[in-house]
Amino acid sequence: MGIKGKFITFEGSEGSGKSTQIRMLAAYLESKGKKVLVLREPGGVRISEDIRDILLDIKNKNMTDICETLLYMAARAQIVEEVIAPALRRGTIVLCDRFLDSTVAYQGYGNGVDVKFIKEMGRLVTQRITPDITFLFDLSVKEGLSRRGKIRDRIEHRSLIYHNRVRQGYLKIARAEPRRIKIIKADRDREVIQKDVCAHLKRLLKISL
Repeated sequence: MGIKGKFITFEGSEGSGKSTQIRMLAAYLESKGKKVLVLREPGGVRISEDIRDILLDIKNKNMTDICETLLYMAARAQIVEEVIAPALRRGTIVLCDRFLDSTVAYQGYGNGVDVKFIKEMGRLVTQRITPDITFLFDLSVKEGLSRRGKIRDRIEHRSLIYHNRVRQGYLKIARAEPRRIKIIKADRDREVIQKDVCAHLKRLLKISL
């Protein structure tokens, strides 16, 4: 594909603080003169944002696990084609709040959808684009959900048992790919966490952080 940019993804359970870390990192990289694009999944482009609304609407409680999985994949296919692939070809640093690992963790380990099926479909919808580095912000389920408050979306409304399966799924994914996925303890001050993130990026981006 002639990729010139870097693809950095941020993963984690609910309330882990990854969105805050993305904003902090984007501001820092821009201060260093880097061209940065910040995206979120599902979403990022109109079609994917419309799918996001369907996925997170608490009224859609009868959605099947397979339907949920396919909708996440459809939203991902659209943002990859419209935004992610072109940006990487231009040499942009793309920071993405969730990517394929989320579907493996939430729909695979969380809901019980076949992980092999998810990964095989993932190769198609991602155009085989793989993150250069992934930060997994790990936090206890109870603490993470408490940070979200009382207003929760359809996924956040699920049981602690479900969310614990998701967390353990993430850790299993990380153990299988330690070179790509860096586990970041998310129960610390955000400035301390950001220093950890930047330390991991020194070699990847070849700049003094």
